[in-house]
Amino acid sequence: MSDEGMTPAERRAAFSLAGIFSLRMMGLFMILPVFSLYAETLEAQPAPVLIGLAIGIYGLTQALLQIPFGMLSDRIGRKPVITGGLLLFAAGSVVAATADTLLGVIIGRALQGSGAIAAAVMALTADLTREEHRTKAMAVIGMSIGLSFALSLALGPILDAWISVPGIFWLTAVLALIGIALLHFGVPRAVPGRLHRDTEAVPAFFRAVLKNADLLRLDLGIFTLHLILTATFVALPFALRDEAGIAADSHGYVYLPVLLLALALMVPLVIVAEKRRRLKEVFLLAVALVALAQLGLMLGHGSLAAVIVALLAFFIAFNVLEALLPSLIAKFAPADKKGTAMGVYSTSQFLGAFAGGVLGGVLYGRYGVEGVFGACALAALGWWLLARGMSAPRYVSSRMLRVGTLAPDQAALLERELQALAGVAEASCAGEEGVVYLKVDKQQLDEAALAAVVDGAAVLRHPERGGASALAGRVNDD
Repeated sequence: MSDEGMTPAERRAAFSLAGIFSLRMMGLFMILPVFSLYAETLEAQPAPVLIGLAIGIYGLTQALLQIPFGMLSDRIGRKPVITGGLLLFAAGSVVAATADTLLGVIIGRALQGSGAIAAAVMALTADLTREEHRTKAMAVIGMSIGLSFALSLALGPILDAWISVPGIFWLTAVLALIGIALLHFGVPRAVPGRLHRDTEAVPAFFRAVLKNADLLRLDLGIFTLHLILTATFVALPFALRDEAGIAADSHGYVYLPVLLLALALMVPLVIVAEKRRRLKEVFLLAVALVALAQLGLMLGHGSLAAVIVALLAFFIAFNVLEALLPSLIAKFAPADKKGTAMGVYSTSQFLGAFAGGVLGGVLYGRYGVEGVFGACALAALGWWLLARGMSAPRYVSSRMLRVGTLAPDQAALLERELQALAGVAEASCAGEEGVVYLKVDKQQLDEAALAAVVDGAAVLRHPERGGASALAGRVNDD
């Protein structure tokens, strides 16, 4: 367990892969605030359900392919899969840019989503970082995703005024090609990929993850959050233009200050949740705020001031939930099944985006913007009622340590020794992989004792040096 910082190669890998993620995220979301209005230029009276389908269809193909592509990257390599995914994304962008019908855009958006590289990027990050620094690398990627999402919503309307929606699609194709260049010239060469249970889905673990009630609540939560987000942006551009009287090319100037202020105001709530151990309370507050924001949009969409206040509340809550939900997944998932739990969670997120697009289109066509915002408020209320039954989360952090290959009996002994340590809530040793997955309470963890046990694993691998009794004696001495 080294105290050294990240190496230059690890930092380069983390920031390069974060850049790839960000470029792809921006390509997906820049059209979110502008597409509903653009659809009117493709057809005289576009079917609302097709507008919603065009916005959300990427989520369906992404959900179906992200885990299989991650598994494929174990077999043929990370970079070939990521390159192929970015080429599919670029091809979908070109199809959407050149389409003159809604159906053509739907096909392009579906092709964009089929370039599902999230799991492969996470696996490559794990390949290129040491266990003790992996969380830092994932945090860099997570922050880049949040910032690129906010930037894309603000830039979309501004770019639409300059280059129009087809121009945005052409730009996303260019961004995908820049991502390929960044992958091959910015990301260090990786050793042949191996399975990382902390970042990758393992098919054998799906049953255990899907039987966990708390994880299912969180999966349904991220599904609902992205359903609400996508449905909101089916209706919101119409509300701003037709009800609040804001010209389409000025929508970005509404979103930008709201998003920047929301990012600043979410930080204290996340600090209270994590540092002061009020996770469940802040989580429920954020879900309630989503419901209130949607209710505000339903009742006040004709007033610009009311829309701004409701959007600010929504994006504060959205950013808080985007930060807390993965943290809760990590806390509730078994130590060695975190990657599988995150895979199911991500799939639920993309399915929510697809469902939100379709549902938003149907509701807008039948009931107008009030129907969309009202349904989103009810969905958030239902989520809040379900989330109240969530177990109190353990305030533990995930940690992975490499101990070398161990026989099953040696791995079982090491697990028992680790679980006996103060601050270790859970320990799972994958002896054949030479890895221990831990859940630890940092406030109670005895780092010296943990180091002694991990160092003692070397004795387990060499019985002639003392065997299991030597490790037990060393732990007792500490």
